[in-house]
Amino acid sequence: MSNKLDEAREIINRVDSQMAELFTERMRAAEMVFEYKKEFGLPISDPKREEAVIENNSALIKDSVIKGYYIDYIKNLMAISRAYQYRMQNGLKVAYSGAPGAFAHIAAGRIFPDSNRISFRDFKSAYDSVVKGESDVAVLPIENSYAGEVGQTIDLIFSGSLFINGIYELEIHQNLLGVEGSTVDDIKKVTSHPQALGQCHDYIKFRGFDAEEANNTAIAAKTVAEMNDKSLGAIASVETAEIYGLKVLEANINKSGENTTRFAVLSKVRAESPTLTSSVLMFTVKNEAGSLANAISIIGKYGYNMTALRSRPLRKHSWQYYFYIEIDGTTDTEDGQKMIAELNNVCDKLKIAGTFAPHNEI
Repeated sequence: MSNKLDEAREIINRVDSQMAELFTERMRAAEMVFEYKKEFGLPISDPKREEAVIENNSALIKDSVIKGYYIDYIKNLMAISRAYQYRMQNGLKVAYSGAPGAFAHIAAGRIFPDSNRISFRDFKSAYDSVVKGESDVAVLPIENSYAGEVGQTIDLIFSGSLFINGIYELEIHQNLLGVEGSTVDDIKKVTSHPQALGQCHDYIKFRGFDAEEANNTAIAAKTVAEMNDKSLGAIASVETAEIYGLKVLEANINKSGENTTRFAVLSKVRAESPTLTSSVLMFTVKNEAGSLANAISIIGKYGYNMTALRSRPLRKHSWQYYFYIEIDGTTDTEDGQKMIAELNNVCDKLKIAGTFAPHNEI
């Protein structure tokens, strides 16, 4: 009996020694993955990739009982790998526009947990900080389901050098916030960003509140906290209430329950990843009859489905426009390259602005 026990322990010691070496090798590979994701502005968490790893690796285990334990083991191993990458990410500098508690601040934190979020006064300052190397990535809004596109960000992407390496959807919930001890009945005036005031117009009218505009929702909350006036309320997020020590007097007061903002992650280099399956194209067409129709026809010719098409006025060129298009698929395939070659014949300027995973909720 002791011989069998000794033999089992010898096997375990030998395997553990091998596993220790392999574990170190795997964590070194995790460092390489992190460096890649940092360079291209990709989030550490990649659920689709993890599902594929679990499925592929567990198929190597034939014993059905052991397979269940192996799945738990590989899940824990990937959780450890993520934790290690998050530790390395503490130095990742993420630029956003607004004050702590603004929706861009919230989005940046959900996309890049434990990162170093840096506040800038406006979109261009946040964008330029990445161009100058002061920040690693920028998280900026590009569209709101209630108010439409964020033209300033779209213009920066068109004219600048950064690439989109992800688009993420943040569902926006507006709430009435007040200082401790206040109630809804105490509130006489509310302050917030004009867009938030518009989203909550019906509620404000119903309550009979006066409204005052602020630069953003976070600054509105900060003002209410500093004034410490029971009659003054802010319209902002729950996260913002926590940051500035306010309490939620009434939740989800925005007019539409479907209020989502899409945020783009921008970095210096275009990422290539199998999970980024959609692309953004931006172009101007030649000043000839049918040029736009020709461009759209070329995209359809190669089997690409357009999921968004918007026009934006060109700066310094009155009554001239550029176009922003989102398509299903990437351009690094043979058909994609042929499409780009043909588009260059009808476009004055063509930019592959980046790639992203569609419907990525945060």
